[in-house]
Amino acid sequence: MKKMYQHALIGCISVFLSGAGGRICAQSKLDSLQQLPEVTVVAHPYKEVIPAQRLTGKELHSLNSFSVADAIRYFSGVQIKDYGGIGGLKTVNVRSMGTHHVGIFYDGIQLGNAQNGQIDLGKFSLDNMEEISLYNGQKSEILQPAKDFASSASVYLRSRTPKFEKDKRYNLRAVFKTGSFGLVNPSVLYEHRFNDRLSASINGEFIHATGRYKFRYKRVYPRTSKVMYDTTAVRQNGDVSSQRLEAGLYGVLPQGHWKWKNYFYNSERGIPGAIVNNRWKNPQRQWDRSFFSQGSLRKAFGKKYELLANAKYAYDYMRFQNPDTTLMLIDNTFRQQEFYLSAAHKYALAKKWEVSLSTDMQYNTLTSDMDGFVFPKRLTAQAAVASAAEIGWMKMQGSLLGTFVRERVNSGNLAIDEQARSAPDKKELSPALFISYKPFRRHEFNLRAFYKHIFRMPTFNDLYYTDIGNADLKPEFTHQYNIGAHYVLRRGHGFLRHWQIQADAYYNHVTNKIVAVPKGSGQYRWLMMNLGEVEIRGIETSSSFTFNLPYRILGNLKMNYTYQRAQDFTKRKNSVLQATTYGGQIAYIPRHDGSVIASLNYRSWQLNYSFIYVANAITARPISPKSTSNRGTHTIWE
Repeated sequence: MKKMYQHALIGCISVFLSGAGGRICAQSKLDSLQQLPEVTVVAHPYKEVIPAQRLTGKELHSLNSFSVADAIRYFSGVQIKDYGGIGGLKTVNVRSMGTHHVGIFYDGIQLGNAQNGQIDLGKFSLDNMEEISLYNGQKSEILQPAKDFASSASVYLRSRTPKFEKDKRYNLRAVFKTGSFGLVNPSVLYEHRFNDRLSASINGEFIHATGRYKFRYKRVYPRTSKVMYDTTAVRQNGDVSSQRLEAGLYGVLPQGHWKWKNYFYNSERGIPGAIVNNRWKNPQRQWDRSFFSQGSLRKAFGKKYELLANAKYAYDYMRFQNPDTTLMLIDNTFRQQEFYLSAAHKYALAKKWEVSLSTDMQYNTLTSDMDGFVFPKRLTAQAAVASAAEIGWMKMQGSLLGTFVRERVNSGNLAIDEQARSAPDKKELSPALFISYKPFRRHEFNLRAFYKHIFRMPTFNDLYYTDIGNADLKPEFTHQYNIGAHYVLRRGHGFLRHWQIQADAYYNHVTNKIVAVPKGSGQYRWLMMNLGEVEIRGIETSSSFTFNLPYRILGNLKMNYTYQRAQDFTKRKNSVLQATTYGGQIAYIPRHDGSVIASLNYRSWQLNYSFIYVANAITARPISPKSTSNRGTHTIWE
């Protein structure tokens, strides 16, 4: 483990020092006017067929949110799943298709987790984040890796790129935050410019919270409604301690740019668990360590051809411990590695017609000290062909993704008399078509529609986890249909300065859904199976306004609303269970949810307000509607 710490630290420092030799001068301010090196852009204008939901710059930081997961809550059609207390796992679910169907991309390269397919968004802080964007279907850019075509929805996280005032050599920022539950959160950002074409940054953050808070615990006897007991207790084992270190190099090329980034994250957290039969403390603990090093190069060669190349190595370590011997003593570690290469090519056949070819290669491994655990290896090759064209007032984008998966397993920790079996090889073709039409020349009004057929592979846990894995699992498929409209009104004067509204209606059909089903007569014996079928119908709306108010006050208002009918049409052998669940709303998916973000700006002062509302989510017990709101104010002195 010490070697891993050394490699991570050396990697991050090497990125920063590899361009050393520049002279350090006076400190510059991050919030003043920035001047960037001149870059010649040769590519054709960006053809965005399906607009994204975005949070950028001041709007992103005005939310007073703590992590990326907290900020994503403000997008329409999104649910954040939060497990295990304040420091627990936070994942995103878009349009109720499931967390595994959402691709999370950090600085243009997808974050991976072949073990369980879930990316913990709580690992990524807003302290160094410049933009968060959400795409349904896929990104409208056709010059992208093949993996970008392989998700039902995509979240792109773009970290800060160094910016400098003229003649300044470095930026330095130190931030200290504190809050409830014993929160302590210092962070430091340092950026250095070696010359006009090379800069570097290093960013570190520490988070610690005790997770101790008071709560009311009340039990009522169901038959007589008599209060059995009513008390106030303090939450136990909800602490979290984490460290994050990022270092990057950024370069400018003739007709292009490149960057290289190293990322290290280490955490220890308690899992507080549920309170059952007056048991107030759960002793479960989890340790996570993640490191990745990735590089990206984008360059145009003339006016017609452009290249995008990516490479990445990632290592993840997870240890889970449950020292409670009254249930089952558990202390297991898991180690993952990922190797990834990608090359994407785009060629302009005409001024408004482009084609692209992307090829990706990825290799994943997983090992563990768990008894009976096999060691799987997966080689994934993907190729995507895409085309984007603009004909009159219509924009079109189509793509075809081919995925080829080969898996092998080593016997690992199996007993001598047991034999390891790998999942069969898989081949799939996935088409997608996006169309946007502008019916009025003088108005920024667009109609849009898309269809996409995509799948997600079973994870290593689905296939090989001890006693519950099923190597015969098939991929989980989704069919997406979407129609929508987008309107923008821009005015340089008057009370209403800017107005934007978009609305979408969608239908998603998920088949071969991977679920855990009871195996045999034992209550605690399960097996992963392709049994589920889900249909989702929904409506999303999003609008934003900018107002010119008296005394040179600028007002901003952003509102989102989502209605979803996510129904489970899985056929079950148990007639009682079939009658109870068939056609019912999926648990924890609310019918209605919405958010509001408002701000007032006067010179360097800013007053912010944000609000989230979630209506009744169906569970085993009814959950009442809930809302959260944040208020804040800040100013910048220069």
